[in-house]
Amino acid sequence: MALVRDGIGRLATTAGAARTAVTEIGRAGEYAIRTFATPAGARGIAVEWAWFAAHLAVYPAGLLREQLISSGGYRTDPLPPVQRSLVVTDVEAAGTPILLVHGIMDNRSVFTVFRRTLRRRGFGVVHAVNYSLFTGDVRTAAHELRTHVERLREQTGADKVHIVGHSLGGMIARYYVQRLGGSAAVDTVVTLGSPHRGTLTAYLMPTPLARQLRPGSELLAELAEPAPNCTTRFLVVWSRMDQMIVPQRNARLSHPDLNVEQLEICDVGHLSLPIDSRSVRWVSDALAHSEHRRHLFRRGHGPLRSLPTTFGERSSPAS
Repeated sequence: MALVRDGIGRLATTAGAARTAVTEIGRAGEYAIRTFATPAGARGIAVEWAWFAAHLAVYPAGLLREQLISSGGYRTDPLPPVQRSLVVTDVEAAGTPILLVHGIMDNRSVFTVFRRTLRRRGFGVVHAVNYSLFTGDVRTAAHELRTHVERLREQTGADKVHIVGHSLGGMIARYYVQRLGGSAAVDTVVTLGSPHRGTLTAYLMPTPLARQLRPGSELLAELAEPAPNCTTRFLVVWSRMDQMIVPQRNARLSHPDLNVEQLEICDVGHLSLPIDSRSVRWVSDALAHSEHRRHLFRRGHGPLRSLPTTFGERSSPAS
């Protein structure tokens, strides 16, 4: 009888989860229809497909490993006056190396536009890395990321680095910082469309990695655990039109021990987040003026310097 009761309980739990998933998918579908029907949504779709085509063209080149080219230290004199004025207010922040980490089944080519913009902004070292297309575990990828970070710090002589992660890359960076002691080496983690609370689209992929990205997974529960010693700042960019993160609100990051600033965009697709001018501008501004290292307050113990920002029309279903 006990086995029967346990079986019935498991079936009930599974059925409840399935109903919840169907409800969420339905709400996301209704929201997507309303979003795509707007002029901004139509532009977002057009940009997404255009960038998808361009990305396919540069994808093969991105498979090659990028060689780190040291700038010999941060310099502002080669920059035009307008660009120089953007970064000179915080030379230390602008001189911090930036490591770019791509998403699932992708490579460093997704940061073609993002990297060029950061370099034009005056950042001394912007380096993109590839991890294996066959990565099946976020924890393993996070250990590999630690190796990249240590190598970058050694080659540049920097105490800390910034990490920008698109989609899965943001989750890998977050795990490294929260669970592997990476906070000591990472000043800021930027996540672009990362499933911080999981995504229902992960149910479409029957792989171990996809199971880690499902809502309520063991990995996400681990990341929700206390992280009192994590001093890294998180910059989170998420879009209400993200077709890969369902529901879209799951790309937001909420954790009582983390210092989080968020940018909400309403009309950008998942793949287009690294090329959207608003997200690139917001991230580069934040990295070039890293005030959070200059005050002594931590989240919950003093004021933070900025509030969440929204671009585009708001719509309730994703909130």
